[in-house]
Amino acid sequence: CAVAANPCVAYAKKMGKNPIVVNDCPGFLVNRVLFPYFGGFAKLVSAGVDFVRIDKVMEKFGWPMGPAYLMDVVGIDTGHHGRDVMAEGFPERMKDDRRSAVDALYEANRLGQKNGKGFYAYETDKRGKPKKVFDATVLDVLKPVVFEQREVSDEDIINWMMVPLCLETVRCLEDGIVETAAEADMGLVYGIGFPPFRGGALRYIDSIGVAEFVALADKYADLGPLYHPTAKLREMAKNGQRFFN
Repeated sequence: CAVAANPCVAYAKKMGKNPIVVNDCPGFLVNRVLFPYFGGFAKLVSAGVDFVRIDKVMEKFGWPMGPAYLMDVVGIDTGHHGRDVMAEGFPERMKDDRRSAVDALYEANRLGQKNGKGFYAYETDKRGKPKKVFDATVLDVLKPVVFEQREVSDEDIINWMMVPLCLETVRCLEDGIVETAAEADMGLVYGIGFPPFRGGALRYIDSIGVAEFVALADKYADLGPLYHPTAKLREMAKNGQRFFN
């Protein structure tokens, strides 16, 4: 039904919420966009990059928590299941036949905060809240899924993770999963903790420049289809267009 006549939208507005209507697809909006971000994280760990370093870089970038910590909070089993659902829904981009860090932790029953060990180990602080601490035993668990030792800069870490997230947001807009760029960005800021001062994935692309972002994505094209811009985005780049005026 039309958004204006949607009783769920009306009810959410009565509660003082800002509802975003999305069409149906695996993961809807926020999870469909989040799992390519986790995919970039998995590639980094497989390339021998320390997950603690990745967390620190992404927190400095503006995320409330890094991807390893976020996965622990979500639950490794939940992330493992979600990853499989997304791989089935979008196999051309999201399916990866190699074992990943999440597979290794799941098989080792390191499920995150819910059972006290994931990427990190968890202790109870004075307020009774779980506190993450580094646990060196995880390195042996992850060793079989580190397939190479690649030198990457902090900027590379950001791009390995942000490029697929941003491109999947573009695809959601192009596929009509979300109606406007503003709604897509609002969903990411409120739904997955996208750094608010960066405005959202599409405004982030605009801040770089669409043509410059396409060139940036092409720089990482060897990492796979998650890093390949859509034809429409390339057309936007060619025509000097933006998502926001």
